[in-house]
Amino acid sequence: MRWWKRILRSVVVLASLFGLVATGVAPAFAAGGNSGTIRYEVHPLVHFAFTPKAGQSLPSPSQCVEAYGLACYTPSEIRTAYDVPGSLTGAGQTIVIVDAYGSPTVQSDLQAFDQIFNLPDPVLNVIYPGGAPVFNPLQNHDEAGWAQETSLDVQWAHALAPAATIDLVIAANNMGNVLNLAQQYALDHHLGAVMSLSFGADEAAIAGKGNNLQLRQADQIYQTAAQQGVTVFAAAGDGGATDGYSQPNALFPASDPNVTAVGGTDLILDDNGKYQSETVWNDGVPSLCPFGCLYGQFGATGGAPSSIFVAPSYQHAFSKMTARTTADVSYNASVYTAVMVYLGFLGGNQNGLYFFGGTSEGAPQWAAITALANQATGTSQGFLNPKLYAIGSNSLKYETVFHDVTVGNNGFNGPGFAAEPSYDLPTGLGTPDVAQLILALK
Repeated sequence: MRWWKRILRSVVVLASLFGLVATGVAPAFAAGGNSGTIRYEVHPLVHFAFTPKAGQSLPSPSQCVEAYGLACYTPSEIRTAYDVPGSLTGAGQTIVIVDAYGSPTVQSDLQAFDQIFNLPDPVLNVIYPGGAPVFNPLQNHDEAGWAQETSLDVQWAHALAPAATIDLVIAANNMGNVLNLAQQYALDHHLGAVMSLSFGADEAAIAGKGNNLQLRQADQIYQTAAQQGVTVFAAAGDGGATDGYSQPNALFPASDPNVTAVGGTDLILDDNGKYQSETVWNDGVPSLCPFGCLYGQFGATGGAPSSIFVAPSYQHAFSKMTARTTADVSYNASVYTAVMVYLGFLGGNQNGLYFFGGTSEGAPQWAAITALANQATGTSQGFLNPKLYAIGSNSLKYETVFHDVTVGNNGFNGPGFAAEPSYDLPTGLGTPDVAQLILALK
């Protein structure tokens, strides 16, 4: 997910915090409120790979690097890298994915993905709370970008939890009130215990900040999700710490204290999927951009202090900041260390497998990991952040549960934050060893 708004105005990230309450949980909303519309965006990072042919063997990661200058990771390789237990499939669980506009080929694309990677077809329910939108990329609402995002979200949530049901809830457009209604629908109808959000809006662009009525509505939705035992993940962004502004700028809803924000890394694997190393995803730093950075800069992970929310109690000891900070955790996100996604709506020889990246790759996969944890423990994990930071405070557990990413920074066309031992803003607590994480959550 990437938001390339080049609006030249300064944002004072920590100044006064707009009258936030002292509890560290949520903003103190003034009476009334700003009625400005929030426009959520996605821009998945993609590069065409190839159209697979029947019986064709897929290239290994090193073969992809040699042929294309990009690694290409399969579901099997990602599962191996992050130690996903083969005995867990997500059976009996439902993953809720919320997107706008949707994709006209989401079901057939998933079937093609499953055939290529030898996965079972899941139960995929496509739900339109406000009616099904007409897919028309010429309307300049970035319907094609949302369709790409939808395919990424569905295919890679399924890749890690292949037996889980997927409830894909599609908003009729990408405006704040409409996406809020879609999320509220998921909670009102108790669709599932895990929800993935790959969209976001720069806090600096939200009129009224914490007193924006649509933000307040969304914040209440995430509070309700926590009360219902629903785990919510959101992507931390792909434009570095500033996302095009002059000062660090967090994305909402990732910045909401009741949401788990997912940052991004460059994940290096061998051809068997064995974990080698990870650094902060930042194509703007030559030493961090893998394989010669053949195609230039795709982006860098978000991660910044919030200008709306104060530091929640579970996080303050780690960040040492008075503001809520993103990210909480991280996951592979670089196009140079890409996952493969099938797109079938572009037509002709443009249909096929694509290299995909962005922190929106990590949000649905963390949702799938939580579905696996729910299956293993027989209960919903619910609001996950306090549990994750509790693991982070135990050095023995932390060393086994997380890959601590300590190399790099997310200064991308502006200031940023450096990776550090334990918690840092670009990668949060780090990336998971899923088997050990599940053991720690039992």
